[in-house]
Amino acid sequence: MEDGFSSYSSLYDTSSLLQFCNDDSASAASSMEVTDRLASLEQRVQMQEDEIQLLKSALADVVRRLNASEEQQAMLTRKGPTKARPMMAALPLRPTVNNGTVLPKKGSGTLPSPSGSRRDAPAPATKSTVKRTSSSEHVGPQGRKESAGDARGNRTRAGSTGSNSSGKKASESKLKEPVFNAGMRRVTHCKEEGYVKMYLKGRPITMYMPKDLVDTYSLEAKAELPPKKLKLDWVYGYRGRDCRSNLYLLPTGETVYFIASVVVLYNVDEQLQRHYTGHTDDIKCLAVHPDKITIATGQVAGTSSDGKQLAPHVRIWDSVSLNTLHVLGTGFFDRALVCLAFAKSNGGSSLCVVDDSNDHVLSVWDWQREERLAEVKCSNESVFAADFHPTDANIIVTCGKSHLYFWTLERGTLVKKQGLFEKQEKPKFVLCVTFSENGDAITGDSSGNILVWGKGTNRISHAIQGAHEGSIFALCMLRNGTLVSGGKDRRLVSWDGNYQQIQAIEVPELYGPVRTVAEGRGESVLIGTTRNYVLQGSLDGEFIPITQTHTDELWGLAIHPLKHHFLTCGHDKHVCLWDSVSHQPIWTKTMEDAVQSSGFHPSGAVVAIGTQTGRWLVLDTETKDLVTVHTDGNEQLSVMRFSPDGNFLAIGSHDNYIYIYAVAENGKKYSRVGKCSGHSSFITHLDWSVDSQYLVSNSGDYEILYWIPSVCKQVVSVETTRDIPWATYTCTLGFHVFGLWPDGSDGTDINAVCRSHEGRLLVTGDDFGKVHLFAFPCSQFRAPSHIYGGHSSHVTNVTFLFDDSHLVSTGGKDMSIMQWRVV
Repeated sequence: MEDGFSSYSSLYDTSSLLQFCNDDSASAASSMEVTDRLASLEQRVQMQEDEIQLLKSALADVVRRLNASEEQQAMLTRKGPTKARPMMAALPLRPTVNNGTVLPKKGSGTLPSPSGSRRDAPAPATKSTVKRTSSSEHVGPQGRKESAGDARGNRTRAGSTGSNSSGKKASESKLKEPVFNAGMRRVTHCKEEGYVKMYLKGRPITMYMPKDLVDTYSLEAKAELPPKKLKLDWVYGYRGRDCRSNLYLLPTGETVYFIASVVVLYNVDEQLQRHYTGHTDDIKCLAVHPDKITIATGQVAGTSSDGKQLAPHVRIWDSVSLNTLHVLGTGFFDRALVCLAFAKSNGGSSLCVVDDSNDHVLSVWDWQREERLAEVKCSNESVFAADFHPTDANIIVTCGKSHLYFWTLERGTLVKKQGLFEKQEKPKFVLCVTFSENGDAITGDSSGNILVWGKGTNRISHAIQGAHEGSIFALCMLRNGTLVSGGKDRRLVSWDGNYQQIQAIEVPELYGPVRTVAEGRGESVLIGTTRNYVLQGSLDGEFIPITQTHTDELWGLAIHPLKHHFLTCGHDKHVCLWDSVSHQPIWTKTMEDAVQSSGFHPSGAVVAIGTQTGRWLVLDTETKDLVTVHTDGNEQLSVMRFSPDGNFLAIGSHDNYIYIYAVAENGKKYSRVGKCSGHSSFITHLDWSVDSQYLVSNSGDYEILYWIPSVCKQVVSVETTRDIPWATYTCTLGFHVFGLWPDGSDGTDINAVCRSHEGRLLVTGDDFGKVHLFAFPCSQFRAPSHIYGGHSSHVTNVTFLFDDSHLVSTGGKDMSIMQWRVV
């Protein structure tokens, strides 16, 4: 063992860490901006964390080897010579660092707390479910996940596929194994033992193949593309929580709005959706041309899967053909785009844009020629709205935190006049602007006042004091000259031409404050709310939701075993059962805790819901009534999985245990069998065998363990486990799925996996907003896939409907649900 310890100094030197600590290229004396310095520091911290994780991993393996050695010695002493296979734990490799930079990872954003070392030795740092920060929150690609749970101390375990269980000497097996290298991922194949070994972040993962493949399997063989493809069929949700002026009715009868990186054109009458999918990341603003056909949308800066920066830009496209006409400002805009507006008086040939840089640059473009006509620093504070004057294409009004500016375009220069509040108390925020028929500007602010600014002046000509209680988020001038205002008080108020109130209605609390108002067909209006609802109705009638989604990060997804229904749940404490045919919610229920996971009983009669606090509940699928509630541990429950025969429920927790319950009376009665103990990190995925006798689990430190759940015992025999047929494939690690891991992966990039019920397709959701469709089995290195965009955040879950006709995917921070048709 002393040799083993001495070898660590060569494997794990800290020179690169010291090099990072001593590097003063980002010191205060440099000219880098504060944000760049922060990004650089974040990168350094991440590099140091990775070094610490590898050292921890090495130490954990040493302890494991010591334990195994002591156990073997004890056995030999008691029983004499036996044929027991010696345990040899392969040590993690040091990651390659190129030019002092690290591939973007999703590692823990904070150093592990001391509580992580409760037992013998610390395990590798765990992955949190709080994923990469949405680019809309102005954190660069180095934005890290927050650590949601410390790594637990390692327990002794035999037969873990996280270590090398081969009886061959390391030197011998190395000569015979073909090796593939890809960044931080290395794959080897041992034909004699019939396993493939993959290294993720330096950690070895041994995956044994079925016996009938041992003689014929070749790591070099080329995998085929899947026989089917996906087509985006329906997008559930709307982004109202932090975006304005993003809801319009087109002459085609379609309502246009966006969520994630998809623009939705939804014909409510015909129940049809079309989708513009030209964007690569979060869309933040939308404008409709006076011709009502051409549309402009602006997106945030993003990061591609290979770590490259994707520039923020404006896309101008045709809403009939969905073809992109022009792309503006790539390389000019910074961070994101927050406001867009077409001119109304010059045929719509000008477009004004405000980006989200520190100076919130206002620029005017001749979009057909893709030429920038003028640019100016607008404000150091947030800008919420920008619009052209309806009769003069040289006048633009912008408003935001502590400001209202009237801009005049004169010979390529934008000249500013500040709005004078004079006797009127200056509001903290001017939140929205529109124009009356005679050209007056009308603003709504955080004090609840509507102010009218005389045409061509920067002075107030009329004020409606206390039009709303609290902020006014939206103003809309209808065709008939009626002004409609909506705000934080959830009231929708209509005003006549003399600014006298006509009527007021209150939007139900369920839907939340009014974020934006748009004119609908005839007398109807459309409302977008901060709780991500789009409502349709009239100014004197009731409103009905035409689309809705969750309001916080979305993780739980479960498919009804017999119907075209699926269930979603998230950190907003909402559980929602959807009909995939009508695209409407069947019911919604609010929980006491943030919800993380869910799973249907095979009969479909009940569904189990796992929370972030260790509490789990069972609901009746038809009535949404509570059947039972239990608590196991006090950490989040990542997986809820019923056995195929419906007699057991397995619950994977962040406390490293798998809790097993016996189920009776068609999912109505639960009694605890015990807990499976052996993982040294949190449970990420679980699958049952077809006969409900075995369970396979993955954990946050890339370990694969097998269990007999009825007695909560671990199965260590490779010969027993290698040929088990599994009812589902949701584990991200295993011989049948290892080909899905991309080059350079750090082991946390793939969040969810699902095999189709007929067994020919495998789908994954990753940290880069992509859904990948592979052929199953996916057991070749670098397996090819069809790739689909649409989500702008990490894809947290994917699963096929019971008949494989459709696939459902959920986005984390983007809170969207996307339904794909399998074609």
